[in-house]
Amino acid sequence: QELPVESGGGSAQTGGSLRLICAVSGHDGNNYCMGWFRQVPGKEREAVATTTTLGGSIWYAEAVKGRFTISRDIAKDDNDRNTLYLQMNNLKIEDTAMYYCATHSRYCQNVGSYAKWGQGTQVTVSS
Repeated sequence: QELPVESGGGSAQTGGSLRLICAVSGHDGNNYCMGWFRQVPGKEREAVATTTTLGGSIWYAEAVKGRFTISRDIAKDDNDRNTLYLQMNNLKIEDTAMYYCATHSRYCQNVGSYAKWGQGTQVTVSS
């Protein structure tokens, strides 16, 4: 099974920026949700930003609106992969979390509905 692969996490200071990248899935021409999620120890995983493969409908959690931007590149052929990005600006300490990329859902903000998950990439924001 082809699973998403995240990269780009790391450390930043408050007010700084990081860009997450996810090689999501192969080319299939179907419409489904892809998104970024985050989790801190002891808390449930939460949706951060989601989009769709076709149409590009976008949703953001209130906590990241105006600071994070989700975008995607859709695979053009069988040798290509859908790629998902999360540009994170004006980072806050509360953005510290493990960030996960996920794909293949019909219900974009429903964490439990996603079929494929990456291993996660850690984002740590300090003052």
